[in-house]
Amino acid sequence: MRYPEKLLKLVRALAGLPGVGPKSAQKLGLFLVQNPEVAEELGHSLEAAQHLHPCQQCGNLAEAELCPICADTERDHGLICVVESINDLMAIERSGEYEGLYHVLGGALNPLEGIGPEQLNLERLFERLSGVREVILATGMTVEGEATASYLAERLNVSGSRSTRLAYGLPVGGSLEYADEVTLARALENRRGYQ
Repeated sequence: MRYPEKLLKLVRALAGLPGVGPKSAQKLGLFLVQNPEVAEELGHSLEAAQHLHPCQQCGNLAEAELCPICADTERDHGLICVVESINDLMAIERSGEYEGLYHVLGGALNPLEGIGPEQLNLERLFERLSGVREVILATGMTVEGEATASYLAERLNVSGSRSTRLAYGLPVGGSLEYADEVTLARALENRRGYQ
């Protein structure tokens, strides 16, 4: 069976998105064709997304010079949470527990992939340290994330800035029998008083 070329083009474009396979792309494409109001709204949103750019201060997405977080005078400007990606920033924001600023590195150190300190958004971070009392290193719990956190902690220590690292441990709802040895060891290391 032959399909309209425009539908095939739409399905190919959708299949290029992360996490969207050929069947999901076809399902989404047909849904959009059958629901033109949703397709129109999506089109407007995609058009608006072209006007987003990195925040000049932290690297988050912004419509103006600063992102809404950096521009918020109610946030704690003495606290910077360093993350690898905007997705990480969004995850921390969803927790509702953090009220400081962020700094998006745009990745993690990975010499095997050719990613060194020069490829990350590091210099802007060091320019921002005046008046900052704590830098929270919230890089991933991967080899690359650990290397990045270690490198940053060393550089921050030399500059006299206080740095902390996110605690390690077991996920809520997790069972001890399924936790790996490293996670269990770190959970024991980072234990705290019961309240």
